[in-house]
Amino acid sequence: MGRRVGKAARGVFREGTYIEADGKAGKPAGGAGVPGGGLAPREKRADLKPMRRLWPYLLPYRWAIVAATIALIVTAGTVLAMGVGLRTLVDQGFVDGGDPALLDRALLVLLAVVAVLAIGSFTRFYLVSWIGERVIADLRRDVYANVVRLHPGFYETNKTAEIVSRLTADTSVLQVVVGSSASIFLRNLLMFVGGTVMLLVTSPKLAGLVALVVPLVLVPILTYGRRVRRLSRESQDRIADVGAHIDETLYGIRTVQAFGHEALEQDAFRGRVEAAFATSVRRVAARATLTAVVILMVFGAVGVILWVGGHDVLAGRISPGELSSFVFYAVAVAGSTGALSEVIGDLQRAAGATERLFELLAEVPAIQAPADPTPLPEPARGAIAFEAVRFHYPSRPDESALEDFGLEVRPGESVALVGPSGAGKTTVIQLLLRFYDPQAGAIRLDGVDIRQAEPTALRARLGLVPQDPVIFSTDALSNIRYGRPDATDAEVRAAAEAAHALEFIEALPKGFATFLGEKGVRLSGGQRQRIAIARAILRDPAVLLLDEATSALDAESEQVVQQALTRLMRGRTTLVIAHRLATVQNVDRIAVLEAGRLVATGRHAELIAQGGLYARLAALQFDLPAEQHRQAAAGE
Repeated sequence: MGRRVGKAARGVFREGTYIEADGKAGKPAGGAGVPGGGLAPREKRADLKPMRRLWPYLLPYRWAIVAATIALIVTAGTVLAMGVGLRTLVDQGFVDGGDPALLDRALLVLLAVVAVLAIGSFTRFYLVSWIGERVIADLRRDVYANVVRLHPGFYETNKTAEIVSRLTADTSVLQVVVGSSASIFLRNLLMFVGGTVMLLVTSPKLAGLVALVVPLVLVPILTYGRRVRRLSRESQDRIADVGAHIDETLYGIRTVQAFGHEALEQDAFRGRVEAAFATSVRRVAARATLTAVVILMVFGAVGVILWVGGHDVLAGRISPGELSSFVFYAVAVAGSTGALSEVIGDLQRAAGATERLFELLAEVPAIQAPADPTPLPEPARGAIAFEAVRFHYPSRPDESALEDFGLEVRPGESVALVGPSGAGKTTVIQLLLRFYDPQAGAIRLDGVDIRQAEPTALRARLGLVPQDPVIFSTDALSNIRYGRPDATDAEVRAAAEAAHALEFIEALPKGFATFLGEKGVRLSGGQRQRIAIARAILRDPAVLLLDEATSALDAESEQVVQQALTRLMRGRTTLVIAHRLATVQNVDRIAVLEAGRLVATGRHAELIAQGGLYARLAALQFDLPAEQHRQAAAGE
């Protein structure tokens, strides 16, 4: 699981960072921003400019935005109109004996205003929430679509849990902002602007006092706002670390328990959680401080204005109604200012989430279809040619996985790739699938350079049966149909029968409709392998790729799987990766790889007679002296 444990500190290396037993993170040993270390961190901004990137997602719903904006203006205007009604009511309804009829009319007007306010608020809330849900659904769809197109090299240098966090937690942050906070921000901005105008109309003198307070309020908003945004992004990163730890530990739960590392993992996880908590507390403290400072200044200023205004009423410079409406508008402006300070924190947090999401969206797949792809010939023959191929993995740029590698495979021929671990066998298959492109040389399928072909069309001619088959968390029918989604139930059943999988599938509680569990946990290794073979049979590929398809099976399961593979290999070009030489003695040809180079080809007996690497491997596996094994192979 990529970790080392130190006796003294009892910590772990995880994803390039040493985590002490007390949860403190040590110096990074690689990661984002380091060559080969993953997504490079973007420049941390102190503004909301990243939010502009959402505009293309908002534009298709501009009419809903217009309607929501109209509803927002109506509700804000309705609230501001109450101040005028309050001034009229105080001056004409209560002063000089009052007017009971005016009070009756005021009640009717108030009810009408409340009705308008309720309808406008419903319309605004519904439309804004709908827009938020719709925009985030579109963004999730696009980010996911880009992520699944990224080549495997991207996942060598990036944590899967980090990507999942961006697709879930970060989009949830944006959903709250687009579907709620943005509307609250605009409503309070309108209240602030409209209330300020009405303050000027009601009493320029008192409005001047309010204007003196505004700079005092803006300074903490701008100062603390930057800190809130920085801490928000840091908090999201720490939460992603927590998710990565959970994902990795649960995936390897058997290894964790087998080595008795439950307590160690708990300590490491506690450290991650505490780091996330500490960062969140700093963010919350910054937001709380910002809110408290703004409220203190705003409402303190309201108290001063009330004192000055009260003296003006006593001196006859303004009427009681004007002071009442001024206080109403001052409270509205103060309340909107406080709300703005809180919402700005949400917007800054969303700006950080937007940066993280658009980093994923900006990632360009290294494997691209050519502008004018060359069609593969029909019908497919399955001829393969590797021509002087040189390749190194993105995570190991200084180490060649293949060097000057050349191999031709005739249509219908079966070729086994053998050699020690790290010789480049799996790399050959990954390059043929065009998960990567070589740095030099060419790979051809049926005479076409695979870089000039459409990747989807290329992979449609290839069928892969890996050593550790992927079983999706669904039923047996869907898992086999993954090989060809348009296959009928009868075709799926026939593929399962050909793969010797029909008997155990029908014995499951619901047959083909049985849920196979997370990663196929309800199946044995041999059963999972036969599901993968059935998937390949259903795909009916021209070229079959077998990557250690039987190496992890017991003798009985291996025999059943080998029978299914033999049937599947008939009439197809087949590349077989095998460490166990007993499984490849009957192939048409064996290609021996060492340190990324092709060092020998031939049949089993020929390679034994030649001596060299293959003879040494055979002698080790068959537990015979090399000379004796060579004589046995030659029939002496």
